Amino acid sequence: MGIVVETGKEVKKVKKGDRVVIPFNISCGHCHFCKHDMESQCGNSNPNPDVDYGGLFGFGKLNGNYPGGQAEYLRVPFADTSSFVVPESNLPDEKILFLSDIVPTAWWSVENSQVKPGDTVIVLGSGPVGLLAQKFAKMKGAERVIAVDCIAHRIEHSAKTEGVETFNFMEADKPGKALKEMTNGGADVVIDCVGMDGVESKTSEKLLNTLSPQMGTIAPLKTAIECVKKFGTVQMTGVYLSPAAFFPLNELFSRNVVLKSGQAPVVHLMPKLYDMISNDVFDPTEIITHVLPLEKASEAYQMFDEKADHNIKTILKP
Repeated sequence: MGIVVETGKEVKKVKKGDRVVIPFNISCGHCHFCKHDMESQCGNSNPNPDVDYGGLFGFGKLNGNYPGGQAEYLRVPFADTSSFVVPESNLPDEKILFLSDIVPTAWWSVENSQVKPGDTVIVLGSGPVGLLAQKFAKMKGAERVIAVDCIAHRIEHSAKTEGVETFNFMEADKPGKALKEMTNGGADVVIDCVGMDGVESKTSEKLLNTLSPQMGTIAPLKTAIECVKKFGTVQMTGVYLSPAAFFPLNELFSRNVVLKSGQAPVVHLMPKLYDMISNDVFDPTEIITHVLPLEKASEAYQMFDEKADHNIKTILKP
């Protein structure tokens, strides 16, 4: 997020001096997808002819080759629809910064998986998106929310701040089976907020991955499929960017499991979530553990990757 310093001649709504939050989706505002609240798959934002994906900031050539927003300046295509102009208020930047990605991503994950009152929901991962997904699942009325991770300070944060049950998957030989037993036949909804950067649970998977084009792991997704109940829903929010080897498609079919996935369409969600934050419905700053200058971005990423210094979420200030 930042302050608009210059606008192009086609920009009619956003003006110099506006405080704006820029979502990671790039939305033209007038194609079929943008008109139907599917902005993450905008039909006009990705010039890459080799794929049929929407344009996204920071995802490289695959999604249009748009540089990411962790910089002193950022050019915003389709600025009138790809910008959220912050209403005049005393809300600090830290309160609304996460409207750009993780807050709407977590909200959409819960909405898209159709969590309803009385549900049992398992959330894989207690990182920034996972913690917010746990919060929103409780807000939707889930009777049980179980946070799954292996990092002690993140598990503690889930229990203390979100008030959910916790499960350390490293303490179980078969995490999926253990979670299914813990939920008496499986959860109604499992939200995978981990993705391909998760922990490979077995040596055999590492060996199989060397024989396939798969990058990273699908261990979190396998766990999700194992611990969801029959006719339940798995929401794949964590990023998977390569073909998957030995994906348990048979389990989805044989147990009538619904798999939902993709990049969250955040543009249309930002006004609603802003109102919720401004009305103190929830506080996204609870996940902030570190504040660093922009020039220390590499240090921040290393700390996040290593889960060092009880890190959960770092914000960078230019």
